[in-house]
Amino acid sequence: MSEERDTDSMRTDGGTDGTDTALHAVVAADRLGTALSAVDALFEECHLTFDGEGIRMRAMDPATVAMVDLSIRDGAFESYEATDGHVGVAVDRLHEVVAVAGADDLVRLGLDPERRRLRVAIGELEYSLALIDPSAVRSPGEMDGVEFAAELVAQAETLDRSVRAANMVSDHVALGTDGEGFYVEAEGDTDDVVLERSGDDLPAFDAGETHSLFSLDYLTAIDRAVPRDREVTLRLGTEQPLGIEFEFADGAATAEYLVAPRIAAR
Repeated sequence: MSEERDTDSMRTDGGTDGTDTALHAVVAADRLGTALSAVDALFEECHLTFDGEGIRMRAMDPATVAMVDLSIRDGAFESYEATDGHVGVAVDRLHEVVAVAGADDLVRLGLDPERRRLRVAIGELEYSLALIDPSAVRSPGEMDGVEFAAELVAQAETLDRSVRAANMVSDHVALGTDGEGFYVEAEGDTDDVVLERSGDDLPAFDAGETHSLFSLDYLTAIDRAVPRDREVTLRLGTEQPLGIEFEFADGAATAEYLVAPRIAAR
């Protein structure tokens, strides 16, 4: 099918509730793939909201340990048009579909509100994915209600090295700051791992003393989703959730996680 026909066939208007609900977007496959990897790392379903400024994907896991809030602003798209809308999406299925695209391909997204379908076109391939009633998808809280005592910026490689080292000895890991630097500690039955980074060696460091313990299952999944060439912002407290944030798409998209502590740290 031609590019013009692709565009026209996915332009939809008119929701079943009597209001106009429309989404028409064209985005590079690698950018959309990064976004979906970030959400699919921990969640099978998510809330997908959109308006004239961009798309937002939010989810919480069934154990209420982790949540994600991902925004793709309109500047990340090759073209973007939308009116206000809110649907539920099987993000694991959408990720599988987008994964067939090459890194240089464009992905076209369109909403069919009457049939409750998300239409995805990649070249001459076109998929129609059933949407989920958003009331059936677990709703996460807002992340701006958490007060952090420390914020630092590190290379994604630092997070990856820390997680991989901790996984060698334990299923949980302590993250903390001592006012001068950032540390990672994992204690196993026979072996221990400690990684320390001075605040002077980090791109940004603003911290007092913090210490919390987290499940490595969650941190490992998040680590795999973070592109290796990124800087990662970590926000910490004592026996408080961990905030992890990174940008992509030349700063036009942001993924932010919140992970609850595993157990009382001390």
